[in-house]
Amino acid sequence: MTIHETVINKLRQLPEPLAEQVNNFIDLLLTQPDQTRWKLWQQLIHSETIELAEADFSSYLPELEAYEDRLARGEIQW
Repeated sequence: MTIHETVINKLRQLPEPLAEQVNNFIDLLLTQPDQTRWKLWQQLIHSETIELAEADFSSYLPELEAYEDRLARGEIQW
């Protein structure tokens, strides 16, 4: 599988609002020179790290348990 195919498969799994953000970021990358792209990429990685560190994981466990229950009932497949 090529990197393009891998990225497309990942994009298909994103909810619409996140896919739109990725699309906007790609548009921005395509319009910038290489040096600016690198700076944008570094900013993105930094902001994601901060967001992850500050994220509220209070709903993670209940959502995981609900997912596992749906798997067990056969509503979704692995």
